[in-house]
Amino acid sequence: MAASACPFPGIPLIESPVFGAEIERMDLSVEEREIAVALNRDGYAVFDFPDIEIDARIARIRKDLAPKLGIDDDDKTSSKFGGVGRIQDAWQFDADVQAIAANPKVLDLLSRLYGRRAFPFQTLNFPVGTQQHLHTDAVHFSSIPQRFMCGVWLAMEDIEADAGPLSYVPGSHKWPILDNAMIGRRGADQTHGSAQTPYHDAWNALVAEHNIPAKSFLARKGQALIWCANLLHGGSVQNNPNLTRWSQVTHYFFDDCVYYTPAFSDEFLGRLALRNLVSIADGTRKPNLYLGEEILPPPYQRSRCH
Repeated sequence: MAASACPFPGIPLIESPVFGAEIERMDLSVEEREIAVALNRDGYAVFDFPDIEIDARIARIRKDLAPKLGIDDDDKTSSKFGGVGRIQDAWQFDADVQAIAANPKVLDLLSRLYGRRAFPFQTLNFPVGTQQHLHTDAVHFSSIPQRFMCGVWLAMEDIEADAGPLSYVPGSHKWPILDNAMIGRRGADQTHGSAQTPYHDAWNALVAEHNIPAKSFLARKGQALIWCANLLHGGSVQNNPNLTRWSQVTHYFFDDCVYYTPAFSDEFLGRLALRNLVSIADGTRKPNLYLGEEILPPPYQRSRCH
């Protein structure tokens, strides 16, 4: 789509206020169109991961990561808690994790859905459920312009209801994106504590006000779920500690944005916790760009960019 045809280039196409017009210019198949409509309406969409080697990749990843995570993946009667819980950025040493994150068909689809070229910047691999409070990624990873970030969650086995499945609140991506000013705190130069705990009360209030129950994703092996940056999601309670819930999360940004951590920023004072990123797909540096101009942190912050 030509840039001149898009009246809101600073908003992802799938969240555009003129989505009805934008979808006609996205060059989507019937199945891809259903994904676009679901993302616009619900903030998430389910699809079959497009990799003919996915079963073999999953088997190798589980065999490689289980010892590092401190669990016995073959013993179905032992508790799977008490280990590391997750491995961040296993793509750095595991070729299959990297291949899943950099899947060219997923990158192409995300790029067409958002209107800018997607790149993966972080992976998380889990052997069990997170049991994590409902939260949005927009406090951890954000962009200027906003919303040019998404996550893809891949089920690496059939997920049982007692294994703490992924949960999410449909339509919550349309609620306000929270920042520190909205909840009455400063974020810049905060170096301790949880990035998301300060926002829990506000998210709880939004859920109560809208009265929309969270749904669980009882995925089958090889299914994946895309979620928008501001979708509330988390991990359900794991009722059976002997069950695994193997999954991979890949986080994506999009080209020509500023990338930063809102939880540790005060945007309205110009204090941004900028990120220093490379693409998992090809290792290229992804500069922080605002309308084509590279934005650099002040000298005293440069050693702390992450």
